[in-house]
Amino acid sequence: MDQEKIGKFISTCRKDKGLTQMQLADKLGITDRAVSKWETGKSLPDASIMIELCEILNINVNELLTGEHIVMENYKDIAETNLLDMTKQIEQKDSTLLKIEKVMMWVVVPVYVALVIIGSYICKSNAALGIALIVIALMSVIPFAIIALKIEHDAGYYECPNCGERYVPTMSAVIWAPHMGTSRKMVCPHCGKKGYHKKVISKNR
Repeated sequence: MDQEKIGKFISTCRKDKGLTQMQLADKLGITDRAVSKWETGKSLPDASIMIELCEILNINVNELLTGEHIVMENYKDIAETNLLDMTKQIEQKDSTLLKIEKVMMWVVVPVYVALVIIGSYICKSNAALGIALIVIALMSVIPFAIIALKIEHDAGYYECPNCGERYVPTMSAVIWAPHMGTSRKMVCPHCGKKGYHKKVISKNR
């Protein structure tokens, strides 16, 4: 998708409706800075407000994502192209998030282990300081673990080794499942069989 083209289209439609950036922002419950970023091609509207934005501008989502008014005979082809583009963007975003999760774990876990070892060693001569270091290590790793689990749950899908179905499990299933890397031992909601379900980016194989 061409962000600059989409931004110019939003700007034109807004002006056609006689709205300022501030007025459009107020209708959507966002800042005029966000509208400015759209119109300059620096970002795209969030999916959560696309429909409302289109209603205000009297356009449809496909026209928004294409950056122009669509002739009806081309509508189906353009809709399919936009859907593919959005799917690719989501997959790229999920792939980036999973890479960030891996980096976080490679950085946080060694620091946590080091602090625990140092704290345990210091405990021999200064119990208070040693315990404090261990507590700091524990308190530091918990937020990162929560963020990492959230990323792993939200990004991509899990693939059942038995039936091959790809799905998004519940957060509790991810939290409590034994795991090896990003593969987790869970019960497939489709075939009901248990196994190590590997993490994948795409819904389709």
